[in-house]
Amino acid sequence: MSTSTPATEAATPASDESKTERVYRDLRRRIRQMELQPGSRLPKNEIAQQYRVSRAPVSEAIARLADEGLVDVFPQRGSFVAPIRLEDIRECFLIRAGLEVETARRVAQLGDEQLLEALDRNLDEQAAAMRAHDMEALDDLDEAFHIIIMAAVSSPRAMRLLDVTRAVLDRPRFHALHGVGRAEDTLTEHRRIVDAIRSGDSELAAAAMRLHISMVARTIESEFARVERQTQLDRVG
Repeated sequence: MSTSTPATEAATPASDESKTERVYRDLRRRIRQMELQPGSRLPKNEIAQQYRVSRAPVSEAIARLADEGLVDVFPQRGSFVAPIRLEDIRECFLIRAGLEVETARRVAQLGDEQLLEALDRNLDEQAAAMRAHDMEALDDLDEAFHIIIMAAVSSPRAMRLLDVTRAVLDRPRFHALHGVGRAEDTLTEHRRIVDAIRSGDSELAAAAMRLHISMVARTIESEFARVERQTQLDRVG
């Protein structure tokens, strides 16, 4: 595990609950952004020292990450950043499709001008990030785009479920975003979703969201297969 000092290390003393939340959120961020690579060991004593907390908040944070599928815990062996598994990717896209397609259908019926303005601003910022070749900003804006739409239906449980699925998908999705033409395709698909929502046609909005999610899923599965093939070749070589 990297010995770099987490940005949150110097936080002021807090309750055990807030300490757990702090450790959880920062470890989650580092895993999602691939700062902590799949298979990396998560030694609790070292993590506790880095965050200046006891082992208890670390154990609780790791347990939460395990529930989300980001960490594997093996009794007597320790905790490790979970590998990127094809079955997890497929399951999460199944959940995302069910959540976001229905959400797009409902949002199109709202006729919410403030929502449309927020989506238009997001699209403008996505285009600017693409012109600047800022993939990290584009990735953040991609996430924000889907959150804006989900927030419009005021369902905290659905939002939490979406966040859990995105946590699993973020690692392969960020790399897939760098694929030839994928960033451009993502922006085009996002624009179609907004146009469909603006039209008020709920089925058109649902179809636009379904197409987008299926295209992202196809890209990620293709990238996953490519990496697997390369890994096998490296082992043979």
